[in-house]
Amino acid sequence: MTEAGTGDLDISERGGAAATIERPDGAGRWLLVCDHASNRLPTRFGSLGLDATDLTRHFAWDPGARGIARRMAERLDAALVLSTVSRLVIDCNRLPSDPDSIVAVGETTPVPGNAAIDAAERERRVAEAYTPYHEAIEAALGRRLTQPGPVALCAVHTFTPVMRGVARPWHVGIVHHPDDALADRIIAILSREPGLVVGDNEPYAPADRVYHTLDRHGTARGLATVMIEVRNDLVTTDEEERRWGDRLAAALDEALAALPGA
Repeated sequence: MTEAGTGDLDISERGGAAATIERPDGAGRWLLVCDHASNRLPTRFGSLGLDATDLTRHFAWDPGARGIARRMAERLDAALVLSTVSRLVIDCNRLPSDPDSIVAVGETTPVPGNAAIDAAERERRVAEAYTPYHEAIEAALGRRLTQPGPVALCAVHTFTPVMRGVARPWHVGIVHHPDDALADRIIAILSREPGLVVGDNEPYAPADRVYHTLDRHGTARGLATVMIEVRNDLVTTDEEERRWGDRLAAALDEALAALPGA
């Protein structure tokens, strides 16, 4: 772990940075993580047999999520942990043993470079991408827990407006378990905005196995956790990312302040 030039922490393993910690000294009550912040493929993977357009699609990363998360971190004075490797290498928000932690088909698109992954290659990807990312979260969380006051954990994601032909009407979804109190407050705050369609455990729910990072680092410690999913056609510009970051940071701040003992 080395200090990067802007005050960020850079986690490097086996020749490449697999995660970064931005704003490591953030003193706010939130720690933010972004599991699918990048569509970068390390050199040894080539393009995994995909074309350039495929690598911009949702199955390679969460478009817009990194920009939203960075704005939220700024507004909340929060540390932010970013994965810097495409989820096509390995999905850091899945148990490595899960069949879909390395996909042979991205939604409906075959991924030739993932078609015949043996156990040794799977373990290499765990070591190169999954483990450094989760070590970065542990480092950021450990640093934050030494500071005064409670801490809560938020994962920032985006989702596609249509999945396998089914339209998704939500503008933003709040995914949560096992304690509903924080999420209920966030949903209520966002729902005050006219016309904003807010999903409650939509378009995903923890039963879809999307809560791995939060369970591992937050729920296991008894911390308040929440996952935010923004529809990615709403965050196609820097300005849209900033607006959503502002909206979500305000909601998180207000919701956490209203929790008993916060």
